[in-house]
Amino acid sequence: MRKIVKRYHPPGTPPGTLLPAAAGAAAQIRRLEYDAGQCREIPVHSPDDCAPCREAPLVTWIHVQGTPTPAQLKQLGKCYGLHPLALEDVQNTGQRPKFDPLPEHYFLIAALPRLSGDDIHLDQISCFLGASWLVTFATGDEDPFEPVRKRLLTESSLIRGYPAGYLLYAVLDLVIDAGFPVLERLGERIESVEQAVLENPDRSVVAAIHRLRRDLLMLRRMLWPQRDLVSALLREDDDLIDAHTATYLRDCHDHAIQVMDLLENYRDMVTSLMDIYLSSLSYRMNDVMRTLTVIATIFMPLTFIAGVYGMNFGNGNPNASPFAMPELNWYLGYPLALLIMAVTAGAMVLYFKRKDWF
Repeated sequence: MRKIVKRYHPPGTPPGTLLPAAAGAAAQIRRLEYDAGQCREIPVHSPDDCAPCREAPLVTWIHVQGTPTPAQLKQLGKCYGLHPLALEDVQNTGQRPKFDPLPEHYFLIAALPRLSGDDIHLDQISCFLGASWLVTFATGDEDPFEPVRKRLLTESSLIRGYPAGYLLYAVLDLVIDAGFPVLERLGERIESVEQAVLENPDRSVVAAIHRLRRDLLMLRRMLWPQRDLVSALLREDDDLIDAHTATYLRDCHDHAIQVMDLLENYRDMVTSLMDIYLSSLSYRMNDVMRTLTVIATIFMPLTFIAGVYGMNFGNGNPNASPFAMPELNWYLGYPLALLIMAVTAGAMVLYFKRKDWF
């Protein structure tokens, strides 16, 4: 299963070109307007219904869930003055997180990790921030910002009392904090693999370690730039992010650092898991070889005794030769030979156990 859905324009395509949308469900557009005293959701039947609110105190939030068509992107770009290159980046999913301060508005891209069973997926989140509006795009089928929307619809919501920049903080905070449950699940998988490495290291363990390394590498590649994204947003000296919102963004930056610290720790743990697996495999191989060596060593004198008495020189007749084997004619010769072999093997086993070789 592909972890990141990557889309790009063919080489040589003019910048700002919007390609036809891929086959799939139509994008869903939702609109919220709010101020300190009210919050209302306005039905959207077409992109023409997404024009900014003319009432200055109200903040407008437009959210597009899914894959928008070129017509929808162009209409939203016309309503809010969005740059064509930024709209092209919205359409080209799988982008690296970044921050672009454009004239009169900000454009940024973030990566939202989510779990689907044991599979990890990364959805692209694109945001345009203006003085009194926020336009967000999210890939995937499920709306990740329903918790933020519920907070807005609550009468005691703190988001209502601040400008659109605080709403952007709430969106980024959700995106960054989404990494914690994903990393928690990865931690459980690492513990399970670690136990398997110590108890029963086999080829399936190697596959599990490889999958963990691939997931962590993918997460690191997409989540590492988000720390720089928040840092760049804090460095902007602009009215779009006020001092109050900057305080919360610094906390968001701390969360991004915590996510990266956990990610790096898990990468080190997975790397050490491979070393532990190789050591366990080598130990088991040495243990098997030691056991086989002990068994072969025990049978060496037994084979020697059986080989000597198997030569039958002179058929055991001492008259045929003074060097003939008289034991071959003994009444208890065969039981005596077996007894000698058993005593020899037992003595060697006791000696090996005293040496802790067996």
